[in-house]
Amino acid sequence: MSAAAHALQDEGPPSADFHGQLARSWAASGSMLCVGLDPLPDRIPAGFGSGSEAVLDYLGEIVDATADLVCAFKPQIAHFAALGAEDALAALCTRIRSEHPDVTLVLDAKRGDVGSTAERYAIEVFDRYHAHAVTVNPYLGTDAAAPFLARGGVIALCRTSNPGAAELQSLEVDGVALYLRVADMVANRWSELGECGLVVGATAPAELGEVRARVGDLPLLVPGIGAQGGDLEASVAAGATADGTGLLLSSSRAVLWADPHDPGPAARAAAEATRDAIRDALPVG
Repeated sequence: MSAAAHALQDEGPPSADFHGQLARSWAASGSMLCVGLDPLPDRIPAGFGSGSEAVLDYLGEIVDATADLVCAFKPQIAHFAALGAEDALAALCTRIRSEHPDVTLVLDAKRGDVGSTAERYAIEVFDRYHAHAVTVNPYLGTDAAAPFLARGGVIALCRTSNPGAAELQSLEVDGVALYLRVADMVANRWSELGECGLVVGATAPAELGEVRARVGDLPLLVPGIGAQGGDLEASVAAGATADGTGLLLSSSRAVLWADPHDPGPAARAAAEATRDAIRDALPVG
């Protein structure tokens, strides 16, 4: 383990300064691109070996090649847990935190459970993986989110990018769509307890604009701009704040698998092109 990694362990879990960290990331990179880290072992070339070591080495190349082009990395915990590769995830998170401190680390875990269990999940997120923020399912309400809010950033699912999102999220509650009720709850009640953001998919740019209008400058994690076919230009127009930030536009597969046999340079080219497309989509003036 490097000296920087030892120092991170000695430092303990991150402070609850998600918004400040993200502002530093936007400023340092000049980018609103977030790269999702979702390992698929059958796509990793044999030259990387096998198992957790291959996952860590492959994703490590991606991270090192793209860190200056992104505001955030977003490892998806299920992709590691399904492989029994949680130690690789912990090592990757330590590498990001210690070697690329200007990049925000978001653990995509979508946690949500009763308070006592949520407390254990919060320990996992912030003590084991040292994330700056975690994605959370808001369905259980404020008390289930409180343990996360006390420890670091919380990014609540609001209007997700999957095809079935509208089945529940668009149901009206007293004339207001449920996803907007979630946006209001997070922007008001949850933000009194900690630092928050919301997940709103690039496949729903109109809804993204509605959410932005209700939540002020809260950061929005926007998945779906790559392989899912979300509308990048419309999402930037609908969701960027007046200072040209406010978004974490997430692309995973298009960057990770641009060329598995030459992952670093290919990922860098894909990330650079996406970063530039985001910049070009910002309003002029």
